[in-house]
Amino acid sequence: METIAVEKENLAAHVDLCAHRYDALDKRLSAVEEKISTLQKTVEKSHSDTIRVLVGTAGTVLVGFMGLIVTIFTKL
Repeated sequence: METIAVEKENLAAHVDLCAHRYDALDKRLSAVEEKISTLQKTVEKSHSDTIRVLVGTAGTVLVGFMGLIVTIFTKL
């Protein structure tokens, strides 16, 4: 509360304190942006890995069904 009183009395002090506050906010915002960027990269990699697993699984199932059909037709 003391800084608020000083700011009301002295414009230069207010400007200086605001500059410090904005600098602190900018640093915090930069840290948040960096964390969001890291999170985005992690999600994109996870999505890519999931697609790769799904394609591999679909291929395996397809080859299994083809083998089953070939086996059935050769037994007839």
